[in-house]
Amino acid sequence: MLQRIEDIDAALVDRLQHSAFKYFLKYTNPENGLVADTSIGGVPCSIAAVGFALSSYPVGVERLWISREEAAERTVNTLRFFAEARQGEERHATGYRGFFYHFLHMDTGHRAWNSELSTIDTALLVAGILTAAQYFNREDDETETEIRELATFIYERVDWRWALNKGDTISMGWKPSSGFLRWRYHGFDEAIILYTLALASPTHPIPQSSYDAFTSSYSWMLHGEQSYLYAGPLFIHLFSHAWIDFRTIQDKPMAERNWDYFRNTQVMIDVQRDYAERNPGQFVGYNKNIWGFSACDGPPPTRRMRGGRQPKVLGYAARGAPLGPDDGTIAPWAALACLPYDRQAALDGTKALLTTYPNLLLEGGFPGGFNPTVKTKRPEGWVDDRTVGIDQGLVVMTIENERSDFIWKLMRQSPVIRLGLERAGFTGGWLEGIEPEEVVRKFG
Repeated sequence: MLQRIEDIDAALVDRLQHSAFKYFLKYTNPENGLVADTSIGGVPCSIAAVGFALSSYPVGVERLWISREEAAERTVNTLRFFAEARQGEERHATGYRGFFYHFLHMDTGHRAWNSELSTIDTALLVAGILTAAQYFNREDDETETEIRELATFIYERVDWRWALNKGDTISMGWKPSSGFLRWRYHGFDEAIILYTLALASPTHPIPQSSYDAFTSSYSWMLHGEQSYLYAGPLFIHLFSHAWIDFRTIQDKPMAERNWDYFRNTQVMIDVQRDYAERNPGQFVGYNKNIWGFSACDGPPPTRRMRGGRQPKVLGYAARGAPLGPDDGTIAPWAALACLPYDRQAALDGTKALLTTYPNLLLEGGFPGGFNPTVKTKRPEGWVDDRTVGIDQGLVVMTIENERSDFIWKLMRQSPVIRLGLERAGFTGGWLEGIEPEEVVRKFG
């Protein structure tokens, strides 16, 4: 009986992972490799979604969902575009100083939506590019050789030092009309991958003092008796972690507390589940297995709420737990994306979601968000009418890390990732030749 349950779970995970992967086959421009931000027609490309796509193609090859030749062709077309696209100060260029605009027109690749030159989204794109370079390693294959050469060129062109804007930490972005944004990546957020890449650059590296400044304002909280590094939205605990295997390696803040980012994510999953079970806002649908508070779209302003509730709905927001914000909106992909950190919680959450809301799963994966407190004719309440590229890519990658250690194993072998982590002050574990434990579960 146990084996049968395990087989059913494995089939479910495989189906959901494959469904998420199909997003990139359906919503990518094959001529330039640009990936639509969402499944809504006419939207521009998100460069972060391209990074997730480039990391997902090798998974598709290993899972026999796409041939190695087709994946390599898609990848080289993408890298050719980013290597050759216009870099300049004009408003409609594709990028500047090696960085790229957050959103690009799907056909021309020009800047879209008056978007910023995004440092974090460029980092997520480059992380995908380096994943492709690590995977497509055949020396006698012209396409795979070109992938590696283009990856090196694109990475080494990025002027990470310029993005410091004469400060200690990296700016969030820049616009041609107004210059650098006033916000910086400072304190625990999704930017560890950004600092790792910037530290390792052979051409424009930032100093280790920048990483120290980034971690200097970390905020710690207690969950029960366990101290953990706080950030409310779940994606912060998952994005850099999709590429970097944090098991048993520690930077200075973690070493001082005998802790690591992997176990921290495990605690945050428990925090989110506990918050949903307590449900301090008395929202519809929350329980220990229905949870997931992260950055996602939400319902438009409405007075039609179940249970007499009249909360202020937030639209797009980075929802979090336990300090909020919270308006009853749940990211349905969140539990599944937690599979490598707490398999049972992820499976229980995913199955509870599909059982309670069987119509929630869209073609191409889970929608960006839903809010069952909003009164509609369906039990799911308000449901986002789109799937989101970065959500689907995160699901593909994290599931594969749980199933086979695949992306983590690739990137443990990446000289860039290794050097960046070492320059950030990480030590221990696989950085010192000790392979991570085959299975790491709860944080006790």
